[in-house]
Amino acid sequence: MLVLARRSNQSIMIGDDIEIVIVDIKGDQVKIGVKAPKNVSVHRAEVYKEIQEENKKAAGTTIKPEDLGKLSDIFKKKP
Repeated sequence: MLVLARRSNQSIMIGDDIEIVIVDIKGDQVKIGVKAPKNVSVHRAEVYKEIQEENKKAAGTTIKPEDLGKLSDIFKKKP
């Protein structure tokens, strides 16, 4: 792990297009801003872990071929 010291309004670059900015420091809390391209997902670690768990659950779900017909009926446009 790389550990860097930064002051308020200083930043860290990750690659060419991700910038981490120290926005504010109060006591033991540091507020950071993340500037990244829209195609890069940025989440707090605990939220990221929840997303991964939900994805694992969804991947383990089995869909029967007959259920696909029912699903397509839901998405059909009504006249």
